[in-house]
Amino acid sequence: MQPYIEMNNEELLALKKQLSMRYKDFQNKDLKLDMSRGKPSVEQLDLSMGMMDVLSSGDDLTCEDGTDCRNYGVLTGIKEAKELIGDMMEVAPDNIIIYGNSSLNVMFDTVSRSVTNGVMGCTPWCKLDKVKFLCPVPGYDRHFAITDYFGIEMINIPMNEDGPDMDMIEKLVAQDDSIKGIWCVPKYSNPTGNSYSDITVRRFARLKPAAPDFRIYWDNAYGIHHLYDQDQDHLIEILAECKRAGNPDLVYKFSSTSKISFPGSGIAAIATSRNNLEDIEQQLRFQTIGHDKVNQLRHVRYFGGIHGMVEHMRRHADIMRPKFEAVINTLERELAGLGIGSWTKPKGGYFISFDSMDGCAKDIVAKCKKAGLVMTGAGATYPYGKDPHNSNIRIAPSYPPLEDLVMAMELFALCVKIVSIDHILADKKAKGEG
Repeated sequence: MQPYIEMNNEELLALKKQLSMRYKDFQNKDLKLDMSRGKPSVEQLDLSMGMMDVLSSGDDLTCEDGTDCRNYGVLTGIKEAKELIGDMMEVAPDNIIIYGNSSLNVMFDTVSRSVTNGVMGCTPWCKLDKVKFLCPVPGYDRHFAITDYFGIEMINIPMNEDGPDMDMIEKLVAQDDSIKGIWCVPKYSNPTGNSYSDITVRRFARLKPAAPDFRIYWDNAYGIHHLYDQDQDHLIEILAECKRAGNPDLVYKFSSTSKISFPGSGIAAIATSRNNLEDIEQQLRFQTIGHDKVNQLRHVRYFGGIHGMVEHMRRHADIMRPKFEAVINTLERELAGLGIGSWTKPKGGYFISFDSMDGCAKDIVAKCKKAGLVMTGAGATYPYGKDPHNSNIRIAPSYPPLEDLVMAMELFALCVKIVSIDHILADKKAKGEG
């Protein structure tokens, strides 16, 4: 296929005329397709329906240590839940606090506590003139929303295939004590689907930040969300690596069962050092008497252990894999060789990252919407919604049925082509080549 940039104006205009006719056909279909968020599909939610039958009114809701899950108490979570989530997060149960249904809530609380109370005796961030966070981009919009909410200045860090630019990170944190944290999605990152390399993880563990209250916010949301049984990404466990490096308090590690059981009714957790845990518990005991232990017990009895959870995720993969492959196949069939876009090919997680020609992303998303396809807003993968290249688009394949997804991706590719032609023609005209 000939790259669009090599075509002359007449060829581009003729091609656009053909493509515009196809686009009009899509508009006439009155489509209502939604790929705006990475929500599990109905079929995925159905996989966990057996969890509703695990506990009944006749069951004994007592833990092995005698805890009655119906009553108050157990601030940091029941032992059985810590063991299950500990195996999922690859950390010891003693290093975990079990929360409610959302890891996002735990991350918000962690930032909020740092703002109001400080970190392990350091000055509360609200009393500082300036607080900054490093944000690998493209990244997770809800992370950026948290720091933006608290008025924290966000600094873009470019993402590479093996993780964020560590040279830049090491330099910045060493010289600026107003930098208090960094957002990370280390495995099957949102939105690229890439995973951090061993070298990247080890460099994180060996950071020498100027701020004693600097923390790595390690959101391992997709730790066991593989697409394939054999071809999987593997991640060095960051807490153990930090301990080996003499930085045991450097990381807050977050996870949940949101995309394992039910997104609205899972269990979330933070794993970190004993010093950090004690700091967290000082506030937590004023915030709650304990999170939902019945739901914790429900998860433990349903999965039975980490092996049951892994088998459960294989069934998720059987649903997700054809969708990811449909997206990749459509992009390769329709756009490969045209020089108007590039995309990632993840082995897990929930997203595929697409990069258009610079300056095209917003127009592509808008054109999709006019034909009935809602995508994640262009710019959402950057702090303040500002993609400096206006090129990144997050593709979320999970929610639509496969048949709808195929149609959506054909429409998406069509919009990429039309917008790219318009962009090239406009650029030629500006250069006096039109």
